[in-house]
Amino acid sequence: MKFVLIPDSFKGTLSSMEICQIISNEIKTVFPDSEIVSIPIADGGEGTVNAYLMALGGKKEHLTVSGPYFRNVDAEYGMLPDGKTAVIEMAACSGLPLVGDDRNPELTTTCGVGELLLDAVKKGAKKVILGLGGSSTNDAGCGMASALGIKFYNKCGESFIPTGGTLELIERIDLKDKDMLLNDVSVITMCDISNPMYGKNGAAYVYGPQKGADLAMIQHLDSGLVHLGDIFEQMSGVDIASIPGSGSAGAMGAGMRFFLGAELKSGIQTMLDTVNFDSVIADADFIITGEGRMDGQSLCGKVLSGVADRAKLYNKPLIALVGGVVDDEISSAYGNGMTAVFSINRLPEDFSISRHKSAANLKYTAYNVLRMLR
Repeated sequence: MKFVLIPDSFKGTLSSMEICQIISNEIKTVFPDSEIVSIPIADGGEGTVNAYLMALGGKKEHLTVSGPYFRNVDAEYGMLPDGKTAVIEMAACSGLPLVGDDRNPELTTTCGVGELLLDAVKKGAKKVILGLGGSSTNDAGCGMASALGIKFYNKCGESFIPTGGTLELIERIDLKDKDMLLNDVSVITMCDISNPMYGKNGAAYVYGPQKGADLAMIQHLDSGLVHLGDIFEQMSGVDIASIPGSGSAGAMGAGMRFFLGAELKSGIQTMLDTVNFDSVIADADFIITGEGRMDGQSLCGKVLSGVADRAKLYNKPLIALVGGVVDDEISSAYGNGMTAVFSINRLPEDFSISRHKSAANLKYTAYNVLRMLR
């Protein structure tokens, strides 16, 4: 028997790596002679670098870069074994955990992302995979662009580094000093949302509140994004603001597309392609996935739906072990690659209690599912 394990994390309880280990142990108990392939997964947010390195090997590069408020922070990114592919998490230097309770997307910057990216390129990267997720910013990547040599000028001709609160002051963008090393680099962004750059479904309105913005600030941030979106379109001839995913990570998606010509791709599909998932499951008997809560959002480009698409393509049984499930929202999953879904929680307890039993609950549920398969 060959089992392929590819779970997302159970947020706040178990990492994808821990889930793989627990299920692997139970497989060895029930099917001692089986082959097990573990692929801890992430779709662009925190844990993306670790997921790639666990699946493919490679090493971490450490350096000091600008944090959300321009103060130095220690950050890292991954370099894959080919020495030419770097994996960067935006959250490593611009993430919400780095600002704590001091949240203000009018002031935060993505400068550190540009510094990480430039370091990777100088060390030989020809391809950069950038995970967009968990950001504290709303500057549409202007801070990143500044770190790459791109200049921004106000109406007085003065150069400055824009943040979310000063996008409206941008009068002109000068790309001529962008680091030449970037010309030979392809960039792929991993994002799991399809929001546009601005508007009621855009970066500021949808994600501004979790970054500390009240309504007045949201309106100001959105106005700045509208202004910048117009400049992007005037300079490129493309309505970048309307591209699905352009609003991801404080409109970082739009900035990545404009400043670096990056592809905006589904995080899970990018991950599956990079780890050669189709080849891995070609001779698999069962695929096991999972996440903390399976609901309607799980079927909209998240980890479970991406894995289910591939399972259906290759006609492989796919089992999901999840913390909780909203059954009336996932009925379509069964016709789109999902074979069965099991909630691991074994007693009717509040999450504040059951979250501390997640490892044991997963162990017992996996064991019983595997006994049934045997």
